[in-house]
Amino acid sequence: MSSFQRAQDKSQKKFYIPTSIVYTNRSPHIGFALELVQADVLARYRRLLGEEVFFLTGTDENGTKVVKAAEEIGKSPKEFVDEISKKVRELKKVLNLSNDDFIRTTDRKRHWPAVEKVWLKLKENGDIYKKRYKGLYCVGCEAFVKEKDLVDGKCPIHEKTPEVIEEENYFFRLSEYQNQLEKIIRAEKIKIIPETRKNELLSFITQGLEDVSCSRSRGKLEWGIPVPGDNTQIIYVWLEALVNYLSALDYAIDGNKFKKFWPPDVHCIGKDIFIRFHGSLWPAMLLSLGLPLPKTIFVHGFITVSGQKMSKSLGNVVDPFELVKKYGSASSPQVGTDAVRYFLLREIPPFEDGDFTYEKFEKRYNSDLAAGIGNLVARVITMAAKLKAKNEKLKTTPNKFLRNYTGQAIKNLKLTKEIEKTWKNWKRALDEFKFNEALISIWDLISFCDKYIEKERPWQKSEKQKSTISNLQFTIAEIAKLLEPFLPQTSEKILKQIETKKPEILFPRLN
Repeated sequence: MSSFQRAQDKSQKKFYIPTSIVYTNRSPHIGFALELVQADVLARYRRLLGEEVFFLTGTDENGTKVVKAAEEIGKSPKEFVDEISKKVRELKKVLNLSNDDFIRTTDRKRHWPAVEKVWLKLKENGDIYKKRYKGLYCVGCEAFVKEKDLVDGKCPIHEKTPEVIEEENYFFRLSEYQNQLEKIIRAEKIKIIPETRKNELLSFITQGLEDVSCSRSRGKLEWGIPVPGDNTQIIYVWLEALVNYLSALDYAIDGNKFKKFWPPDVHCIGKDIFIRFHGSLWPAMLLSLGLPLPKTIFVHGFITVSGQKMSKSLGNVVDPFELVKKYGSASSPQVGTDAVRYFLLREIPPFEDGDFTYEKFEKRYNSDLAAGIGNLVARVITMAAKLKAKNEKLKTTPNKFLRNYTGQAIKNLKLTKEIEKTWKNWKRALDEFKFNEALISIWDLISFCDKYIEKERPWQKSEKQKSTISNLQFTIAEIAKLLEPFLPQTSEKILKQIETKKPEILFPRLN
């Protein structure tokens, strides 16, 4: 058995991985696709380890921005969010995601009761109070901001001047949890990936946490969840949106999903919503509720386009639906899906910002997919098919390799060692959220196979021809298993070709 298979723990463990939920003021762009694909790889990897996985995503559908976006096109907020949420849900098929559930914050059966339960518990614990407040409010952030955090008087994220708002709202006593949060983060009771984000969070906390406005006047915002017992107020969108991680587990009724899967093993989120919301507000809420904290928060960066931030005004927003369609085909749409997944996981650094251009995408496609894995599989299956056509049987059937791998199956020590090394590096990289390094290790094995072919020349009849082709078939079967979390459809196609000996082009070269 492979080193990966030997390392598997036979006792089933749980693994709960929620992504952030996409805000429905516009269609999802490639930045959210990155987060979904990263989370999907982790979910698939954990399933391979034999763990029981619950992978959650969904849509954040309340708040001022939604109302304004709906008004701009003459639709009601409900009509608008229904359309956007449906499109986000369709990403599951387009990106071949394996999420187990999809939660909407307009779901009155699952989400609203959980929010109301959380609100009442926070209030019962003395952590929600009412006061009059005047401050700077960024509509883009859906949050009050401090003047010292502005750049030239504008929000540094949305580049817009915040509004001055004065009203009576409810507040959450975030300041009460400052010292406790600092100790928790320093002690890594919540592990922050990467370390730089941990340091940023600690810097933010030690500067002093202020209580957070957690409601808006109903006169200014109608679209949202009413405050229990006070119909004049709507619950602040960020406070109720965070509750989705609980509501999808039937927290409102203390359901079996909640008992089995809480707390999250990995929160997968973007850097823009980490420090203020997932790094401080959310853990403080959980402390107040007396619930276990997330074990790990994995924070990814942004995707720029040709070095610029994506924006409607620049007209450079990359639509994941269009990107998959562009590089797929009617007969093989999965080519576009796996090509997009590969680019996001290989080209975009897991912890920092990464850049997208069509030139970079097509270069990766042609070099790594068409000329890399595609060419190797085509060469091996073609040679195996020719042997089969001559009614020559291989000494060992590749299917048996897949079911019963022993290190003695390959009669080439260097190749055996290379496979073992790849599994080890692959697992280490995935445990550290280094998707690009895991893929690099696979492509190193692909390169090793290419050199092995050139050295052994198995297209020529010799004493070693059959064993060489058998070794190669086994190796590409291992590569297929290594690829399963990243390019699941490509993995499946490779295994099918090994079984049928019918070569098919995995990734047609782009002109």
